[in-house]
Amino acid sequence: MSNTAEGFESRTDVQFVNFLGMARASAGEVRAQLYIALDQNYITEKQFNEAFSLAQTCSRQIANFIKYLEAHPRQRRVSDDETEYIV
Repeated sequence: MSNTAEGFESRTDVQFVNFLGMARASAGEVRAQLYIALDQNYITEKQFNEAFSLAQTCSRQIANFIKYLEAHPRQRRVSDDETEYIV
């Protein structure tokens, strides 16, 4: 989630896609850590399967979002920097 947030705040889609790639890699790390947790009996097989499925789903969703951003390139993203707020 942190990588996605950091990428969203970046100035370009290229940077955003890079951070999304890191987020997807983190989902892979989670899956690897789940295997360790299962092997060490820290979690049950049911817990493993549920968490693994969620991590896989997140990874797929991130991958599809990356594909979308790459298929619909924009020179510059909308940013709060150009918005004037009256407080």
